[in-house]
Amino acid sequence: MAMTNAQKQASYRQRKIKEGEGERLQAVISLHAKRSIERLARHYGITQAALIERLAMEEQQRVTATLEGDAYRVFLGEMVTA
Repeated sequence: MAMTNAQKQASYRQRKIKEGEGERLQAVISLHAKRSIERLARHYGITQAALIERLAMEEQQRVTATLEGDAYRVFLGEMVTA
């Protein structure tokens, strides 16, 4: 018997997680933000997941470019002792 689309998607997600290629992210966001993600992904010709990854990485790079020393380590979640 053929797999349903839902079964295929679940299999794909599990395989990606098992292979260490990703983690599942689930969130409820505003309709306005969702539509923005859809439009931007379509504009760039990439998936919504790829767009979210790109935006997160670009913002992290922008923020960390301004951090030095302890502030950078705190950002990374490392303990800083006096």
